[in-house]
Amino acid sequence: MNLGRAVATVGGFTLLSRGVGFIRDVVLSAVLGSDAIADAFVVAFKLPNFFRRLLAEGAFSAAFVPLFSRELQANGRAEAMVFARQAQAVLLLVLVPLSIVLMLAMPWVVTLLALGMRNDAPTFTMAVEFSRIAFPYLLFISLASLYGSVLNSIDRFAHVAATPILLNLALIGAVLGLTPILPNGGYAASIGAAIAGLLQWLWLLIVCARGEVAMKLVRPRWTARVARLVALAAPVAIGGGVQQISTLLDVMWASLLPVGTISALYYADRIAQLPLGVVGIAIGTALLPLLARQLRAGQAEAAMANQNRAIEFGLLLSLPAAVALWLLADPIIRVLFERGRFGPEDTLRTAGALAAFAVGLPAFVLIRALTPGFFARENTRAPLNIAIVAIAVNIALNLIFLYGTTLGHVGIALATSLSGWLNAVILAVVLRRRSHWIADQRLRSRSLRMLVATIIMGAVLWGALMLLASALDHASFSGVIALIGVCALGLMIYTAAAALLGTVRLAELRFMIGRQPSLKSDTGP
Repeated sequence: MNLGRAVATVGGFTLLSRGVGFIRDVVLSAVLGSDAIADAFVVAFKLPNFFRRLLAEGAFSAAFVPLFSRELQANGRAEAMVFARQAQAVLLLVLVPLSIVLMLAMPWVVTLLALGMRNDAPTFTMAVEFSRIAFPYLLFISLASLYGSVLNSIDRFAHVAATPILLNLALIGAVLGLTPILPNGGYAASIGAAIAGLLQWLWLLIVCARGEVAMKLVRPRWTARVARLVALAAPVAIGGGVQQISTLLDVMWASLLPVGTISALYYADRIAQLPLGVVGIAIGTALLPLLARQLRAGQAEAAMANQNRAIEFGLLLSLPAAVALWLLADPIIRVLFERGRFGPEDTLRTAGALAAFAVGLPAFVLIRALTPGFFARENTRAPLNIAIVAIAVNIALNLIFLYGTTLGHVGIALATSLSGWLNAVILAVVLRRRSHWIADQRLRSRSLRMLVATIIMGAVLWGALMLLASALDHASFSGVIALIGVCALGLMIYTAAAALLGTVRLAELRFMIGRQPSLKSDTGP
C-alpha cells in the first residue's frame, strides 16, 4: 500500500469516525450542556487521554514503529513480533502501577489539573468521581495504540482507523441508556469512556490474532531492543509530557474563568479536530512506517518525495478547512449544539474558541507531516527541543492574552494556534538545514495555487453568509439546510478553483490511491 492509498484509507475511516463523533458531541452537549457537569466530565476524560498521548500514542509509537520496521526489514515478521510482545510487557509494567497510584491520588491530580474547581466543591467532587470511573480507559486504549502501531507497520490501516468509532458508539449508548438511572449524565459518560477503552482493546486484539500478529503476554525482559526502545521513547515522553502539560495548563487557565469555559473549549476543539483527524492524523499514521522502511532500505529520495506529497496533500485540505471553520464558526456551533442544556450564550463562547483554533489547523497538519522525518531516522531529541520552545511560547502567550487583554478563553485557543505555527516552522527549518527535507518545485508551485483557491472560496463563503444570515441565526431545520448549502457551495468553489489553477489533477488522484509500492518523485509544477 502506497502513501496515497494509506492516507485515503485512514482518512476515510477517520472521517466516518468523526461523523459518528459529531453525533456523540450533539448527544453530550444536549445531555450535559456546557456547565458544571460538562466541565467535570471534560476534566475526567482529559486525564486518561493525557497519559495515552504521552505514553502510548506519543513516546511508544514514535519509538516503536521505526524499531519494529527495522526488525521486519532485517529479521522478518516472527522476530519483529517477539520485540512487539516485549514492548507490550514493558508498557504494562509502567501502566498498571501508574493507573493504580493515580486513581488513589485522584483528588490531588484533579487539583493540579483544574485548580479553579477547588473553589466549587460539588463540581470538584464530580470531577474526582468521574475521573476514577473513566480512568481504566487509559490501560485499554494504550494497549490498543500499541496493537495499532503493529498493524499499521504491516500496512493494515483500515481496522485501526475504524477503532475510534467504538469509542463514539459506547459514549452515545452509555449517555442515552444510563443517564435516566444515574444521578446525572456525567456518570453515564464516564462509564461509557471506560467501556469504550475495553471495546477498542478487544477489537484490535482480535484483529491482530486474525492477522497473524497475535499479541501474547510475555514476562518483561531487559534486552538490547527494549533498551533501545526506552532510549528512543524517553525524549519523546519528555517532549510529549511538556506538550501535554501545556494542554493541561489550558484546562487550568480555563478553570479560573467562568463555569462552562472548559466545556466550551472542549466542544470547539472537537470540531477543529475533524479536519486534523481526517488529514493530519491520517498523514502521520501512514507516513511514519513508510519513511522508516524506505530510509532503512536506502531510498532517501523516495522518502523525501513521499514527505513532499504528504505536505502537499495536507495543505490541499487544511487550508480551505481552516478558512471555512473560521468564517462558519458561529453557525456550525449553533446548528450542531444549540439544543437542550446548550444555549445561545454557550454558542457564542464556543464559536469564539473554534475560530481561534481554526487559525492553527494547517500548522498542526504540517507538524504531523514533518515529525515523521525525524522519528523515521530514530531522532526523537530534535522534536523534543522544538516542542519545549513552542510550549514555552504557548504559556507566555496564555499569560499575555488572559491578563493583558480581554480575549479570555479565546486567548487560550489562539495561544495554542500560534505556538503550533511556531512548532511547524522550526521543524521545517531544522529538516531543511539537515537536508532531510527540501520542498520540490511541485510543492512550492501548488502551495501558492492552493492559497489562491482558498482565498476565492473564502470570499464566496463570506458573501453566502451575508445572504443567509437570517436562516443561519437559528438552530432550526432551515438553519441546518442553509449550513449544509453553504458548506457544499464552499466545497464546489474550492474544487473548481483548484482544478482551474492546476492544484490537483484527476490522473494523480487515481495514481495516489493505486497499489503502487510508493509515490515517485515529481518535481514538475
